[in-house]
Amino acid sequence: MTYLPALSLSHWLRARNTLFFIAALALWTGVNAQNAQLVLNTAQQSNPAVVQTAQVRAELLAHAPDGVGRGKTVWLGLQLAHQPHWHTYWRNPGDSGLPTTLQWQLPAGITAGDIAWPLPQRIPIGNLANYGYEGTVLLPVPLTIAPDFQAPPSGVLDVRLAASWLVCQQECIPQDGNFVLHLPVQGSTALHAADFEAARAATPQELAGATATVTATVAGEGGLKLVVQGLPANWHGRALQSFPETVNIADPVRAPQSVDAVSASTNTTALQAGTQVWREGVWSAMLPLSVQRETTVEQLPVVLALGAQGVRVVATVSGTWPALEQPPHPGVVAAPPVSIAPPVRPADGMAAWWVALAAALLGGLILNLMPCVLPVLAIKVLGFTSHGREQLASHRLQGLAYTLGVMLSFIGLGALLLALRAGGEQLGWGFQLQSPAVVAALAVLFTLLGLNLAGLFEMGNILPHRLAALQSRHPVVDSFLSGVLAVAVASPCSAPFMGASLGYAVSQPAGLALGIFAAMGLGLALPFLLASWLPGVGNWLPRPGIWMDTLRRFLAFPMFATVIWLVWVLGHLSGVDGAGALLALLLALGLLIWSLGLSGRSRVVFAVISIAVLALLTGAIGPLVLKMDTPGTTVAADGDWQAWSPERVQTELRAGRPVFVDFTAAWCITCQFNKKTTLSRSDVLADFHARRVALLRADWTRRDPAITRALEELGRSGVPVYVLYHNGRAPLVFSEILDAQELRASLAQL
Repeated sequence: MTYLPALSLSHWLRARNTLFFIAALALWTGVNAQNAQLVLNTAQQSNPAVVQTAQVRAELLAHAPDGVGRGKTVWLGLQLAHQPHWHTYWRNPGDSGLPTTLQWQLPAGITAGDIAWPLPQRIPIGNLANYGYEGTVLLPVPLTIAPDFQAPPSGVLDVRLAASWLVCQQECIPQDGNFVLHLPVQGSTALHAADFEAARAATPQELAGATATVTATVAGEGGLKLVVQGLPANWHGRALQSFPETVNIADPVRAPQSVDAVSASTNTTALQAGTQVWREGVWSAMLPLSVQRETTVEQLPVVLALGAQGVRVVATVSGTWPALEQPPHPGVVAAPPVSIAPPVRPADGMAAWWVALAAALLGGLILNLMPCVLPVLAIKVLGFTSHGREQLASHRLQGLAYTLGVMLSFIGLGALLLALRAGGEQLGWGFQLQSPAVVAALAVLFTLLGLNLAGLFEMGNILPHRLAALQSRHPVVDSFLSGVLAVAVASPCSAPFMGASLGYAVSQPAGLALGIFAAMGLGLALPFLLASWLPGVGNWLPRPGIWMDTLRRFLAFPMFATVIWLVWVLGHLSGVDGAGALLALLLALGLLIWSLGLSGRSRVVFAVISIAVLALLTGAIGPLVLKMDTPGTTVAADGDWQAWSPERVQTELRAGRPVFVDFTAAWCITCQFNKKTTLSRSDVLADFHARRVALLRADWTRRDPAITRALEELGRSGVPVYVLYHNGRAPLVFSEILDAQELRASLAQL
């Protein structure tokens, strides 16, 4: 009997090698396109008075209509233009957040005053309430020119500002910028007069002639009664907003929002916490005390607002302050910020490095079992069964080349990650799967491999013989490129098997960190390396026959399954339109591959048609694939699960509730496996509910600096990560392969 499938396998090997070479170039282009975008995002703006981020455009403005001179009025201001749904904070940020800070470098004889804070708005987020700004806001600062001020000889005043702000949606991103402004001393600077006039109009004014008193209630009522008279007549009878300037005194969530008509009509002096009332032109309100209160005050500045109009009063506090809030449960500390012990990490030193090295080697070895890697390894090893022992030297050389390609690729990705992090980028392992270009390139690669494995085409039938046979004449180069592509397809699955090692690696010096990445590469390459050096491996496999062609076609299905997964991942990045566009382009690519396998006139006709279709679709809908969809929240609420944010964790812990966080990503297969097999189990969810555990999910499918920082604090650099927070205790980090019994046992100890 003649075994033709062995020849077919050889054809597939040559085809696969050419595909690997093409896909390597495409993948490299995608990764570098992403890195170029990162560089552009972090590059210094050409205008030194402007700093642009993805969430905020910050610009340093000046208003000096009469120039800069002794006794003249000069204003500077930082203007923050927020992207929709993002906000920064007022001087009292409310339940969470940080106010914007400005640090000036001014010439001698000029001093900067405090920020003239415009009227804020109340920003509810879940069960929290913050005070801050959306849209565009200008934070003006007055400059005082001393009598002995000497103008610089150049006639130009150099003003420098180092500003820091926290910009939040559901997640929060700390940002900063360095600004330089050249202000002419003699000339008039009034280009932004309208902006400064609008900021002045939005700044609450001191209420002339008003009297204000604040009386602390008894501890059982837990509030401050604020009484103000002399407010504008058109305010009488209307609900006012109150913004205490002192942090953590009044509760923003329970602040008075409506007028209590019953108390006004009955002329009673009793007010419930969180209510306000008008009586004979005098406004009274009961401000509930904040559970985060740490101190008492004798003076309480408060901004009162009706619409866009605001006034500022300073109330003198009288009465007896209630005792500070006690912990909600015995033995639980409730103080802001919540005290969380640092996670337990391995001991420093070379011993810990060797442990991480061994874990990385084992993790790389396990990667060979992943569905996107196993077919590549299987076909590669099966290729040895078609050749005799006389080619042992060639096999060994190919094994070394494959190992070198794998290890150098892991070292290269690790070095790129470390370099970007050193440059200020908040990235973790798997960052390449956060780029639509890389995901699309991988989908094209797996589609081509799947079509070839299914027998739709042979590379020798669609390319000139000399080009198709290049890899067969250079098997060592082919094996090296195979190693490069093996890393590309395996890297998204690597974090689950070596999360602790990667987290340890990125915190070490570059040499030690790259050693861990190299160990992971060695683990991935080890099975093929052993098969190439041990002739007995071929004896473990059945003799060549029909089964090889059957296996080849069967292995096409894991490739197509990987394409489905990649399209799903792209949907999280580019939206439904991006995923649909990629499917259409893959269909057109399949048509082109099929047409190139035809012969005669049919090949020419259908090839021209398919090339035209692919070109038209690429121009029309191709940009949808690469366009990053507008992000919403960190992750949408999903039944028992809520969106994660650092503030949400703190709030739940202050309320005495344990918090379980699922750090996940759409491109993380292990994350999805654990979600279906463990986190959705009814008995696990029942244990969560019984112990009042807050369930939060942090989605890292897109780049998210806040999540990256949280992972770093836990000693991790990739997902999945599962952590249980409990007030006053060290975070409990679970295994990446989440075990339901281990999780339930930990919950039972709460």
